[in-house]
Amino acid sequence: MQTLHEDEAENHYLGQFIPLHYHHNMLTDKNRMDNFKEAIDFTVFEGAKVLELGGGTGVLSCLAAAKASKVWCVEFNPDMVAESRRLLALNANGHKVEVIHADAFEYLPPEPVDVVICEMIHVAMLREKQVAVIESFKARYRQRFGDKLPVFIPTAVVMAVQPMQQDYNFSGFHAPIIQFQRVFAEHPGAIELAKTEVYSVLDFTQPTSQEIAWQGSFIIEQDGLVNALRFITKNILAIDPTKSATIDWLIDYLVLPLPHPIEVKIGDELQVSFHHLAGGSIRSLERNMQATLSRSEKKQ
Repeated sequence: MQTLHEDEAENHYLGQFIPLHYHHNMLTDKNRMDNFKEAIDFTVFEGAKVLELGGGTGVLSCLAAAKASKVWCVEFNPDMVAESRRLLALNANGHKVEVIHADAFEYLPPEPVDVVICEMIHVAMLREKQVAVIESFKARYRQRFGDKLPVFIPTAVVMAVQPMQQDYNFSGFHAPIIQFQRVFAEHPGAIELAKTEVYSVLDFTQPTSQEIAWQGSFIIEQDGLVNALRFITKNILAIDPTKSATIDWLIDYLVLPLPHPIEVKIGDELQVSFHHLAGGSIRSLERNMQATLSRSEKKQ
């Protein structure tokens, strides 16, 4: 079995060069955009100084500039640097955003900031380097500006997993394959065989490890075939303590096929384990998933 640290050999920049056309999908994703807009409006106060790490089109920086006096928008991809500058020039308050062509692992603003926006996020914290970038930033920031950190958007991530019976029949072609499922949508070919279980909570205000590992169990709620695990990721974008409420962004589900499906019945106990590094490839998680049916005590 592959160890966690073997994944560290994966490309440092994996996930940082998102194709330009893909940004259209992000801009038209109302689930993403509306919740970020609400969180930024809630968190950024008049006259605030804001830093965005991994700015893409600059849209989140532009939202912050509605109240902020200054926004530094850091982007490593030179094509996106040019595109974000072009787009910001078309928008009100875009003049308050300075697009910096730099590596988010290295850049520090010239002065302390009040808010840091970082949306380098993929479901299950795979591929993109959110955890590593934030941890690197916190260390550099404290060294230059002291212990008081800015507010982070998002401030935390909650991850859960669920055993599934997933339809892999495509016009008569059987293909157990990685799938993404839209949240708040119907999935006729997906059957939930047990309740979800939270396996990790990452709090970016605290030291955050890149190692994600879990071992737990599910009580099966209907007969079926466990042939996949569904991974669910909820980003806590902002916390309103006065209302005991959060502003959240739930990412599309990731469904990974199990190599050996397991027939289950109501009441069975299914043991599941997996591990990977935050920022690692989807395959690195898929290779390290195991499922065991307790009644047979036979690993699948």
